[in-house]
Order: sequence, then C-alpha cells, then structure tokens
Amino acid sequence: MAEKGRLVDLCLFAGKLMVTYGAETYRAEDIMNRMAVAGGLKNVHSFVTTTGIFLSGVQDNGDNLMQMIRIVDRFQDLNKVAEVNQLSRDFVMGRIDEVEANQQLLKISAARMNYPLWLIYIASGVAGGAFSYLVGNTKFDMIPAAMGGLMSTLFLVLFQHYLHAKFFSEYLASFFGSITALTLVHSGYGTSVDQVIIGTIIPLVPGIPLTNSVRDLMNGDLISGLARGAEAALTALSIAAGVATAVSLFLP
Repeated sequence: MAEKGRLVDLCLFAGKLMVTYGAETYRAEDIMNRMAVAGGLKNVHSFVTTTGIFLSGVQDNGDNLMQMIRIVDRFQDLNKVAEVNQLSRDFVMGRIDEVEANQQLLKISAARMNYPLWLIYIASGVAGGAFSYLVGNTKFDMIPAAMGGLMSTLFLVLFQHYLHAKFFSEYLASFFGSITALTLVHSGYGTSVDQVIIGTIIPLVPGIPLTNSVRDLMNGDLISGLARGAEAALTALSIAAGVATAVSLFLP
C-alpha cells in the first residue's frame, strides 16, 4: 500500500510540474497515466484542470487508490516541461526507479528559470522595439517601445514577487510600462503613441495560455480549455486597463 501510494505521489508531482509550467492538459494526463501503469497500477484514470489534479488506480490486491493535488501558481517555463517529459520516458523505459525519479523532479522544481532575468529584460525590450517597428515601420518609435517593454517585464517580475496577485501585478506592470513609454514620447523620443503602446505591452501578452486553451478545447478538455481561456482573457483585460489608466493621465 505504501509503495503504490508513493507511486501515486510521484505521478501527481510530475503532473503538477507539467501544468504549473505551461504544459497542455492532455500531455500532463498522458504522462501520469504512463508512469502509473509502468509502476504497476491498473485501471488508471487521471483528470487534470488548471487548479487541481486527480489520479486513481487499482493495486494488484484489488484495493483502489485515489489522490489529488492542488495547483496554486502557474508560470511559463517550457524547458522544465521538456525535462519532466524526458524523465517520464526514462521512468517508463525502466532507466530510473521511483526514488531517482522523485529526486530528479525535486531538482527540476527547485531549479531556476532557464534564462537569467537580465536576459529576459533585454529580450523584452528588443521584442517591444522590434514589434513597434513591424507594425509602424518607424525606427524612431523603437526607442520608447523598447524601454516600455523592458520596464513592463521588470515591473511584472517585481510585483508578482511581492504581491502574489497575478492579474493585479499585470495591471500595474502594464500601467508603469505605458507610463515610461508615454513619458518618452511626450519628451520627443517618439512620434506614434499607438505603435509605442503596442510594443510596450507585447511582452505581457498571454500567448502560451491562449494557445493551450485552444489546444485543450480542440482535444475535448472543455473545463481546462475554458479555464485557460478565461485566464488569458482576464490577463488581456488587466493589460488593457493598465494602458487605459496610463493614457488617461496624459490626456489634455
């Protein structure tokens, strides 16, 4: 009983990491099912949502096992998703046992992001400036858009660390990023407010949640698909509210 209980804990831990760091619902379910079957459970069933995971199975003696785990935080780190995916393959193929698999999952969970923060800030600035040029073909607007994109990401990381409130942090990040960009435009470092604002908010756009929402809906996972879609919509509303608040301060 204890050994199978540890197996279920291991499968739930792997599924939690997958969902937490941006994997699709069906992928998390498939990994848990394969690992549970490889560990000796029968009649395995899993149910994954964006906020919780359920896993059940039958032991060799006929006893039923069922556990769930709560998911609180959600981030975007596809490198960790790939690492957990590879770990599940190694476990299913018998290359590692339960103890080693659990140790590797703990290392993956505790590992830092794949890219350092300074590089993420620079990439956000480059993305903001480049996208502003893409939609407006004006090189002069790239400077405030790049600064706005960099500041948006910087404030997002800062506020999420201290506030632990996702949507409010996105609102504040959008607000302060837009304030930075608009201040530069009104100081003579840009010409088109629209193009600068577009570049500023690009790093905040919820691309992965929106994509996963469509993937889940197409795969028939309606609850997860709608939940991810609602999360992406609320993020978009938070960004729009932050931009609107900033723009209203600069209106005559």
